Amino acid sequence: MAEYGGKVVPADYTSGNMLFEPILEEGVFRFDCSADDRDAAFPSLSFTNQKNRDSPIMNQNVPVYTPTFECVFGQQIVVIELPAGTSFYGTGEVSGQLERTGKRVFTWNTDAWGYGSGTTSLYQSHPWVLAVLPNGEAMGILADTTRRCEVDLRKESTIKFVASSSYPVITFGPFTSPTAVLISLSHAIGTVFMPPKWSLGYQQCRWSYDSAVRVLEVARTFREKGIPCDVIWMDIDYMDGFSCFTFDQERFPDPKSLVKDLHLNGFKAIWMLDPGIKREDGYFVYDSGSVNDVWILKADGTPFVGKVWPGPCVFPDFTQSKARSWWAHLVKDFISNGVDGIWNDMNEPAVFKSVTKTMPEDNVHRGDAELGGCQAHSHYHNVYGLLMARSTYEGMKIANENKRPFVLTRAGFIGSQRYAATWTGDNLSNWDHLHMSISMVLQLGLSGQPLSGPDIGGFAGNATPRLFGRWMGVGAMFPFCRGHSEAGTVDHEPWSFGEECEEVCRLALKRRYRLIPHLYTLFYIAHTTGTPVATPTFFADPKDPGLRTVENSFLLGPLLIYASTIPDQGLDELQHKLPKGIWLSFDFEDSHPDLAALYLQGGSIIPLGPPHQHVGEADPTDDLTLLVALDEHGKAEGVLFEDDGDGYEFTKGGYLLTHYVAELHSSVVSVRVSKTEGSWKRPKRNLHVQLLLGGGAKIDAQGTDGEPLQITMPSEREVSDLVSTNKKLFRNRIESAKCIPDIQEVSGHKGIELSSTPIELRSGDWALKVVPWIGGRIISMMHLPSGTQWLHSRIEANGYEEFSGVEYHSAGWSEAYAIVERNLEQAGEEESLKLEGDIGGGLVLERQISLPKDNPKVFRVDSGLIARSVGAGSGGYSRLVCLRVHPMFNLLHPTESFVSFVSIDGSKHEVWPEDGEQFYGGDLLPNGEWMLVDKCLGLALVNRFDINEVYKCLVHWGTGTVNLELWSEQRPVSKQSPLTVSHEYEVRVIS
Repeated sequence: MAEYGGKVVPADYTSGNMLFEPILEEGVFRFDCSADDRDAAFPSLSFTNQKNRDSPIMNQNVPVYTPTFECVFGQQIVVIELPAGTSFYGTGEVSGQLERTGKRVFTWNTDAWGYGSGTTSLYQSHPWVLAVLPNGEAMGILADTTRRCEVDLRKESTIKFVASSSYPVITFGPFTSPTAVLISLSHAIGTVFMPPKWSLGYQQCRWSYDSAVRVLEVARTFREKGIPCDVIWMDIDYMDGFSCFTFDQERFPDPKSLVKDLHLNGFKAIWMLDPGIKREDGYFVYDSGSVNDVWILKADGTPFVGKVWPGPCVFPDFTQSKARSWWAHLVKDFISNGVDGIWNDMNEPAVFKSVTKTMPEDNVHRGDAELGGCQAHSHYHNVYGLLMARSTYEGMKIANENKRPFVLTRAGFIGSQRYAATWTGDNLSNWDHLHMSISMVLQLGLSGQPLSGPDIGGFAGNATPRLFGRWMGVGAMFPFCRGHSEAGTVDHEPWSFGEECEEVCRLALKRRYRLIPHLYTLFYIAHTTGTPVATPTFFADPKDPGLRTVENSFLLGPLLIYASTIPDQGLDELQHKLPKGIWLSFDFEDSHPDLAALYLQGGSIIPLGPPHQHVGEADPTDDLTLLVALDEHGKAEGVLFEDDGDGYEFTKGGYLLTHYVAELHSSVVSVRVSKTEGSWKRPKRNLHVQLLLGGGAKIDAQGTDGEPLQITMPSEREVSDLVSTNKKLFRNRIESAKCIPDIQEVSGHKGIELSSTPIELRSGDWALKVVPWIGGRIISMMHLPSGTQWLHSRIEANGYEEFSGVEYHSAGWSEAYAIVERNLEQAGEEESLKLEGDIGGGLVLERQISLPKDNPKVFRVDSGLIARSVGAGSGGYSRLVCLRVHPMFNLLHPTESFVSFVSIDGSKHEVWPEDGEQFYGGDLLPNGEWMLVDKCLGLALVNRFDINEVYKCLVHWGTGTVNLELWSEQRPVSKQSPLTVSHEYEVRVIS
């Protein structure tokens, strides 16, 4: 040990300013702790060309900001301090707020079903921060490591990375704008693949459409109802026993015929492929993989076997070129069945019946030398999904070089956009997740992945009609637009929630299809230059700090979409915070309280097309519409990209890129082509120009595309009259619209009216969400100072529950709970909520949740099994009952988490996941306190209770979860002798 700064530190401790060298292009720097660390760094899997990271360039500039480092116990801690007032974004696929100050995430790809706003590891890893400085300039910081990395933004204007030594840090900028930073980032990690045009249409999915007959029925219903759609997805149930590259011969006997029928009706078909390969002799995929020796190995050198959907499975080692080639050729053969796109799921990789939800970190990957060579799984875990997506993409390209692959991946790493689109994983059907979906799509775009979207309507749980319609209203504007829902939920197709919701979905998707020319142009620009597609509203004015936390609006180029994510607040009640300058509202004569508001920035022109039923209906000779908003100088400009919509002729000049300009001279607006690129000849087609005037008013003019068009401006009085008339028409449309009812179709027990809308309790250190519904669950426990969400669940299961017996899911779990009493801190009272559930036999399960004003660090739960009306025939006593407190906590870092306590007899205990389920009673009962420790966070969730009320304690480890149960004694109760358990929770910092 040695002494440093008055502290005793390990002998291997080093610290100081990082060394830099310029790389890639002007304004980009690589930082290392030392020259030796530079040489020791692993190859980059984020850069498209590793030489760009490892080769310095000639440049005399020096960085504006230099990170500092500390290296201790094999960990490299990097800190970069920026000016006060800096705002943070990026960090990839993350839940919660848009502006990330105060947040901490860990890059460790995790199967995060039903994640919450405080979940710290999701399906993808982007060790990247976009920092917007107070003056509107921006810079990006990348920790170029594939290993688990802590990205800590809890200290204002300070970025901290913590990961295993050694890794370089790459800084981009400061540059003049956030867009400039993202363009520079794309020069390092690559741009998004050019998507086939059909993939920008609406896509319908479900786990699962269980037969070819059902798939065709869904497709036919879209066409019959006139709701645009381009793709139907096949989840795992199309397979024979969940075995990849196979088809169930009863339910999907002829996939080629199914796809042919879909194609005839304008649909594409996308099919799922998971990495888990069933370990079964005679299964051709397993046999060929074994012959080619492509499986991930255990530390002892034998293939790792983990359970997934088919049962025991082996996993391809995509870090080996021979494994990637083997998989690519399987994909090539699979495509011959008429497969249009492939969905890579479960590729974190997810493994069932494992506390960590994945394979052991000491598994062995025999990686290619250029990727890092033979390494433990801990090194390659975060890039497994990227490498699988790459292999799938390459297989599709081998199958048909004249078609663009379309791959969707759940897991990924920074740079995955080169091969695949992504979605935001297994979200929940609730309003919080609707709101979060906007920020999540934007964060991915700010991290280099512009082609993303959520499961519209929510994957887990049942959407209400209004929730689904509102989600479609904004989701139809996302770059990737797909509806998806899990098994066991009600149907979630656009027509499944009544006529009012169906009409909103139809209007929303017709909007999307009108905007396809604009979206496709944005993706061409993103593909060729690295610009994002969807951006936060503050991109319109990065200097305005008031825009930096706006979460319910976003930009598609110059098009601003403003959505309401609050159940009882429609379009007409929405307060719009607009960037400075001219923003002109418009619609397609389709305004509805559940649709988003649309604005076009002054100085802009965007192209529109007809609202086709699918992209394949479009023809180059279709009428073209230009929507024009002049700036304060009377000018506007825009661009339209056109090509075949598929293939790669556009890389050889086979396209048409048209630049349009509009200029006001005197009282005449001239619209013309200013410049073109590409070898395509302009189609002969009509041109419609819609000139926005403000207040939703516009004037129309018609001509021929390619020829100048002149529009005579109306007088100021005429403009005023047009605006006034349009406002009245807008008001009439809003007032006459059939609003979507916000109902939850749930049958209450014994006629009780149920509400699935969470109630939030917030005071001191805690924010809780409680659902006065079946089970009366606490579905979220957020510790505000640390930003840690210790518990989150859907409303139907898990979370904090209580039972009335020793049996799992005994009465109390499925009964209806009503609110008995509610006290609000705003009213000067202690924040509390009292729930009561009738569990039959004259018994009531009563629960009071309170956040004490005199101790803001804790929240308290007082529960009781009470005999309310036990019959005299039983002597006033109930059946045999036990009050069983059953909270299911989420393990943010399963391998770093354990339960700790001191027993009544003074013995100390640490219970780890590998110890399995453990009961403690008698002298081994925790002495009134036990805690769930997360060593990675440096925090412990402490649970204190009265040992006179608790008879035994149970620790049960699940997949990424742990139950810390408190059991009362088991006995009958009477009115005079209830069973009670009172306990409280507090978060403690541990060293």
